[in-house]
Amino acid sequence: MVYVLGGAQTDFARNWAREGTDMLGVFGEVLRDGLDQAQLDPAEIETGHVGNFAGELFCGQGQLGGFFGMVDPVFDGLPTARHEAACASGSVAILAAMAEIEAGRYDLACVVGIEQMRNTGGREAAGHLGAAAWVGREFEDADFVWPRAFSDLSEEYQNRHGLEYEHLMRIAQINFDNARVNPDAQTRDWQFTPESFSADDEANPVVEGRTRKMDCGQITDGAAVVFLASEERAADYAKKRGIALEDLPRISGWGHRTAPLSYDAKIKASAGGAYVFPQVRGAIEDARRRAGIEGVDQLDAVETHDCFTVTEYMAIDHLGITAPGESWKAIEDGSIEKGGRIPVNPSGGLIGLGHPVGATGVRMVHDAARQVSGKAGSCQVEGAGRVQTLNIGGSTTTTVSFIVDTGR
Repeated sequence: MVYVLGGAQTDFARNWAREGTDMLGVFGEVLRDGLDQAQLDPAEIETGHVGNFAGELFCGQGQLGGFFGMVDPVFDGLPTARHEAACASGSVAILAAMAEIEAGRYDLACVVGIEQMRNTGGREAAGHLGAAAWVGREFEDADFVWPRAFSDLSEEYQNRHGLEYEHLMRIAQINFDNARVNPDAQTRDWQFTPESFSADDEANPVVEGRTRKMDCGQITDGAAVVFLASEERAADYAKKRGIALEDLPRISGWGHRTAPLSYDAKIKASAGGAYVFPQVRGAIEDARRRAGIEGVDQLDAVETHDCFTVTEYMAIDHLGITAPGESWKAIEDGSIEKGGRIPVNPSGGLIGLGHPVGATGVRMVHDAARQVSGKAGSCQVEGAGRVQTLNIGGSTTTTVSFIVDTGR
């Protein structure tokens, strides 16, 4: 069992270039903040992992594991690694740290997810993000690769089950509403009109195909950190602070699946099946099986990947909140709202909170750990004791899911 001793995230509304800082500066900032919040000393960290997708493309910077030694001389000599899996980079970094702990190599790991994305124009940023698709072989006629890819997913749902745009817009509204009370959300002060959540071409212009502006998650600058510990190290941590080990959040289950890079290959493979993305469903089920739970009714909340509204629409039925093709039911009956049967993205998600690509998976686990600890503040789901995360990279090429709970 791997425990989460604490963590931190940056304010996703920030623009680092305008502040005169960069990835290294914010890496140090979030790491020090996390250490303070978790009441840990730098010398206690035994291994470091970094989740980052496109540091070379946006900033010309690779070898991000070397940032640790730049932040504090204590980290000079610390074993580190950087991990890339598109939007699932942060989750894959967590998996690597967990594996080291479970193998007995180390007892306390630091995982930082980080991405700087607001230092270029929108079209250039979209080009960088397109590196997670099959470059030169798919979506070549699109100006913006990912809005086009997930427009195709909307079309796929339309063809298989039917899809009403009002349901996608309700997903956007819920996430923006949740973000409004999150002090770290990029969109917390944004203002909307009823027309914003409609097919009005002026208030909600088309980006690509069926994808409009309000369907899109927000690229941003952001970082998050979590500290992971073995059961023995967590027990010592708890004892020194006068708390019960059972009260510490833990990662009790995980799922990790990789599908072919090509979007079309995925769709062809699932033709005639219950789920559009069977590997997404598989990762969700793997996490639950390892955690010893059977279904969505044993969860109190979900933090899921809503890079576009249709991505969350897909997640709703793949998570089993509804039967396949019936995600609209959970939207109409309020199941996914903050006070509903299974709140989805109480943080605001990628649409409301923001999506610094390499940081998202780490941020999800940090938020899940805060939820089950009762420390999520204005985003708290009352009585939350078990949260599932769902983080995808590319057109669901990489999928990682975690179950975060306590021993209570």
